[in-house]
Amino acid sequence: MKTIGYAVVGTGYFGAELSRIMAQQEGAKIVAVLDPENGEKVSKELKCDLETDLDILCSRSDIDAVIVATPNYLHKGPVIKAAKHKKHVFCEKPIALNYNDCDEMVKTCKENNVIFMAGHIMNFFNGVHYAKELISKGVIGKVLYCHSARNGWEDKQSQISWKKIRAKSGGHLYHHIHELDCVLFIMDGIPKNVTMTGGNVAHQGEGFGDEDDMLFINMEFNDNRYAILEYGSAFRWPEHYVLIQGTKGAIKLDLMNCGGILRLNGENDYFLIHETQEEDDDRTRIYKSTEMDGAIQYGKPGKKPPIWLHSVMQKEMNFFNSVLHGETVPDEFKPLMDGSAARAAIATADAATLSLIENRKVAICEIIMN
Repeated sequence: MKTIGYAVVGTGYFGAELSRIMAQQEGAKIVAVLDPENGEKVSKELKCDLETDLDILCSRSDIDAVIVATPNYLHKGPVIKAAKHKKHVFCEKPIALNYNDCDEMVKTCKENNVIFMAGHIMNFFNGVHYAKELISKGVIGKVLYCHSARNGWEDKQSQISWKKIRAKSGGHLYHHIHELDCVLFIMDGIPKNVTMTGGNVAHQGEGFGDEDDMLFINMEFNDNRYAILEYGSAFRWPEHYVLIQGTKGAIKLDLMNCGGILRLNGENDYFLIHETQEEDDDRTRIYKSTEMDGAIQYGKPGKKPPIWLHSVMQKEMNFFNSVLHGETVPDEFKPLMDGSAARAAIATADAATLSLIENRKVAICEIIMN
């Protein structure tokens, strides 16, 4: 098996773990990392090169692919640079903070004939995959409605993370775009109209960022189907789930009391969200501990992800590595590899943002046509 040489740009909490995981994949080698703050430590740990110049890193002949795990607002540059140097790219979510940037990134990768994988990690959850399989088989009938909630209460922070600054993270909607992408995956398409209401209702002043802490998104799909998403950190009763309503039954992906439920004819059938009961229990434990803040477990450089997250990241890196080694992409995952999932998620988020700013319903075609 040919060894694929990887570089990692951005080695904070997530990027460092992606580096460790990829280094253990068959036929994979971490050749170099680039991060002005954490790169030196990670390079020593992985015994790889430390680069400080993106041009030099991307021009190296021993690097075949670049993993981009920088803060959200710094995704575009490394992706474009890597693609122009004919390097395959994996980019963490959200792919970009606006549709035009996302579209340019996707187009540049296509023009240079390189793979561009979107890091929409919920696609690799066992429970999401199983729910999609049930829907495809018609078990719950036609999907009429999805309702996603990811919310909780955030206390004051001693330091304001970039994740709480809208210009850097995109706020809850973009930084936690997982549920939006998951709903689009379940609904098998992009909405035609989007309305978003909300604002910053409880987190102004010292100790907080500037992101909105309460967001409600109403999405209208073709064929009389709908979805509602809730995000925020101003909710004293925390919830985290994706609920799927069909004409014959319903599915709930409960990410807090971690587990999946298929309801048919008033009876429940239970399944795992992650690979093992241990992983589901680990996620439930974290939600009931002091590690959570506003429905989020904040990662910091040097901290290791919990076992459930490590497991899903491992599946994600294994998939990317296998595709680069020539394995066929299953139909289910093609949108992650051709830019369509990235475009759909960011276009929908942009439509929601415009709706909030202009206080009106926004058609997706207004975003995609720009």
